[in-house]
Amino acid sequence: MTLQNLTLVLGGAASGKSDFAESLAKKAEKQLVYIATAQAFDREMQEKIDRHRQSRGPGWRTVETPLDPSSAFSSLEAGEIALLDCATLWLSNLLLAEADLAAEEARLFAALADCQAPVIVVSNEVGAGIVPENALARRFRAAQGGFNRRLAARADTVIGVMAGLPFALKGEMP
Repeated sequence: MTLQNLTLVLGGAASGKSDFAESLAKKAEKQLVYIATAQAFDREMQEKIDRHRQSRGPGWRTVETPLDPSSAFSSLEAGEIALLDCATLWLSNLLLAEADLAAEEARLFAALADCQAPVIVVSNEVGAGIVPENALARRFRAAQGGFNRRLAARADTVIGVMAGLPFALKGEMP
């Protein structure tokens, strides 16, 4: 199976988007690179990270980069495929670190454009929920929604996942 250069997989929390993205990467029959953005600030999150790592199984090279996934793309080669999981945690990490979101997004988009390997990006769709009650959550929702729209515009393929079922939003279903 051949993937386009950039595939975006969107869905709600626990929708099955990561499982779908991992299966898509495996079907490409390339060296698998998992670019992880999660940080374990407590035991529950560490257990979740451990479960994800175990469920992926062997064969994945993992690059843990909660704030700077852009740097991981420069070392990728054409015989590899990268899965960035997930853009939502990356954006949350940047927001909490009070980083310049626009500058970091520009760096990420430039790195994706220059990447020699196909890339799958997993991101949460945040537009279907209620208006958050606090300013930080509203700022995050606006930032994530804008980022998703700009990334989708650049992506060759955009796939939504709901209840574990994938559907094409842009391009052909691989």
